[in-house]
Amino acid sequence: MMPEETPRGLYGQAVRLFSGRFIKFASVGFSGTLINLTVLYFCQECFLRSIENPGLRLNLSLAAAISVATINNFILNRLWTWRDRKKEIRRSIFVQLAQYFAACWLSIVIQFILTSVMASFIHYLAANLLAIVTAAVVNYLINDAWTFRISRSS
Repeated sequence: MMPEETPRGLYGQAVRLFSGRFIKFASVGFSGTLINLTVLYFCQECFLRSIENPGLRLNLSLAAAISVATINNFILNRLWTWRDRKKEIRRSIFVQLAQYFAACWLSIVIQFILTSVMASFIHYLAANLLAIVTAAVVNYLINDAWTFRISRSS
């Protein structure tokens, strides 16, 4: 019996996108959202409450929340979503983390731009939801092809 070939091209990318790996990636993203909200709340209401300037307190709280959630997501994606590639990746964990952060920031920019543009035509919450889904797909594809790609033998 011949092994089944993975489809190529756009269809192959769609098959890979909605595979079990993408479901894991989305689950990790959901957990990161919960962590982000939790860290944001505790920074705002407890840890950074002594900062009187509300704008500064919010910015510091957001920086902490986003950083903790992103590092959490990187670790979970490395240990679970792309676990099968871990031994074949020859880049250091710090290079991978930098790549992961870059992919996340690109996704944030995409989400921001798409929400801003679409909000002129549809309700801002619907625009943001569509932008989040689009940015998540882009983020997954970048991380699959770049951050967690298998290193080629030299």
